[in-house]
Amino acid sequence: MSFRLAAYAVCVEDGRVLLARYIPPSGEPLWTLPGGRVEHAEDPLDAVIREVAEETGCDAAVERLLGVDSRVIPAAERNVPGPEHHNVGIFYRIRILGGQLRPEPNGRTDEPTWTPIPDVAGLRRSSLVDIGITLSLTLPATGHVAPVSVGGLIQH
Repeated sequence: MSFRLAAYAVCVEDGRVLLARYIPPSGEPLWTLPGGRVEHAEDPLDAVIREVAEETGCDAAVERLLGVDSRVIPAAERNVPGPEHHNVGIFYRIRILGGQLRPEPNGRTDEPTWTPIPDVAGLRRSSLVDIGITLSLTLPATGHVAPVSVGGLIQH
């Protein structure tokens, strides 16, 4: 089993959420939250700010911790070949301080965009998007929401 600790940014303004299009090795793009792997010895709070800058071109500040999601992705459902994968995601509400939206240079994310929350349901997206939006809108005391069913437009 592989393991990854990741930090994700949830930025909601004026009924819109900031998303970035991710292009996995399989080649079929999906929308996701800005974020990604926490590097060795990196604080997750620093990681989310770094990831927002890399993937969107914007400077960000963390406003609050929203919660944590832990999921095991079976090998057959992964976007990349490999064993079963355990992902632990830390979700932060962030606000944009400045910068201009642009694609990630030499990366796998492009087209960062503000998306009206009602339009998210019609997008091919990572389940992380639904988890982040739910955490942001409900602010559960436990910092945990029910797992999101994967299938159709919602992917791992």
